[in-house]
Amino acid sequence: MLAEVAFTAPHVDFAALAPEIVLTAGAVLVILLDALALDKIKPFISIITGATLLGAMIPILWLANNGVDRSLFGGAFVVDNFALLLKAMFLLSGYVVVLLAMNYIAEGDYWESEFYAMMLSSLLGMVVMCSARDLLTIFVALELLSIPAYMLATWRKRDLKSNEAGIKYYLMGVFASAIMLYGMSLVFGASGSTLLTDVAKGLSGDNVRPTAVVGILFVVIGFAFKVSAFPFHAWAPDTYEGAPTPVTAFLAVASKAAGFVAIVQLIYVGFGTREDVYQPLLWVLAAGSMTAGNLMALRQKNIVRLMAYSGIAQAGYMLAPLVVAGNDKVGDKPLQAIVGYLVIYAAMNLGAFGVIMAVARKTRSAEISSFRGLFHYAPALTVAMTVFLMSLAGIPPLAGWYAKFQVLSALISAENASGVAMGILVGVNSVIALYYYGTIARSMWADDAPDGDLTPVRVPPALVSAIVITAAVTVVFGVLPQAIGHFTNGGLLAIGG
Repeated sequence: MLAEVAFTAPHVDFAALAPEIVLTAGAVLVILLDALALDKIKPFISIITGATLLGAMIPILWLANNGVDRSLFGGAFVVDNFALLLKAMFLLSGYVVVLLAMNYIAEGDYWESEFYAMMLSSLLGMVVMCSARDLLTIFVALELLSIPAYMLATWRKRDLKSNEAGIKYYLMGVFASAIMLYGMSLVFGASGSTLLTDVAKGLSGDNVRPTAVVGILFVVIGFAFKVSAFPFHAWAPDTYEGAPTPVTAFLAVASKAAGFVAIVQLIYVGFGTREDVYQPLLWVLAAGSMTAGNLMALRQKNIVRLMAYSGIAQAGYMLAPLVVAGNDKVGDKPLQAIVGYLVIYAAMNLGAFGVIMAVARKTRSAEISSFRGLFHYAPALTVAMTVFLMSLAGIPPLAGWYAKFQVLSALISAENASGVAMGILVGVNSVIALYYYGTIARSMWADDAPDGDLTPVRVPPALVSAIVITAAVTVVFGVLPQAIGHFTNGGLLAIGG
């Protein structure tokens, strides 16, 4: 007979898990209310969702105030300053998406409760990802955030473009997950563990197995699909165009950021000793993404597709600092640059999508030509869109300039040919991006409105709030970069293993 083994229940720190518990409770509540009292509760579902997201911020603030790293489940789940900052970013981004979606979903032919339940579920996966320090935890978090996103992309059930968007996103996402999971299995086989700190020890030394090299490459390539890095970007333009616009904003910001969170944790905690393997691949991905994304954006006539290609280029900017990660001269600068860029990118990109949605309420079009003469009948929206576009281009004193400055600072500080070459590419591509962003801005300010139609745009209060919040963050972080720098400096931002 087999000897009995006593089961020891793991210690669970419920305070550390409080944000995840609040999100789970909110998603379950929305599902139950949908099943029990849909007609009565329908007008309040978006409010409940927003309250859930803000409620999950309370334990994050409490944990940040206590300032003690917490480790659960044998180190597979860690709550540190890095995790708390990014969890707050995801929750606040989700709240802005709720504001963007509130009228759009209510006025359309959608199942509101299911939409918000899926969004909360996806955000739960993103929040878990911030604390994941184990290959299995990372994969579970990734699937938890991805599967609801696949369904959200095809939410316009009777729209062929939306169906196409969901199918492409699903097929490419599953393909990427398969590649990534195979890579993780190879890494596990080579290192003997799924815990990232143990993986780092198992992969250190000169005699690393070839299977480990292939595993690292496959894992990075799998996440390159998730962040729509070139040449693994093909799903993004069609998915962005076909999905409901609030979902597009959600995917463009929160989903992309979650992929970067995973890449950063893998590079800094798991694969940190193998920069000889991942750095050449990341160099190619970063250079290709920013160059191809910007060049393809130049030819776009649809502003949502343009934002998709812009997002590919932005992914290149965010990958660039990892090219010098592990260099002793740069320290934590690459990490600070990426996290700062993610926070700033969330604000300016969500704001741009907010203006796109507001203008589309009148024009019923996403063509760039529909923005001609916007200043003549919607001056406030024109100013806001100009702020977001110029910030995306990196023009001072808007927040985008500081994001790109941090990237360039990290690259140049490495004092090697690889970093300097990447810095030059970042500068050149920023100029290319300024051309198409500036073309849209010039058309809004200088051209005449199509057909001379100067009817004002009626913007719902929730959408106004989203635009105001994101515009304020974009301006404040540009004028006072120390506001974001306070949270991303080396002393406060660190990844616990």
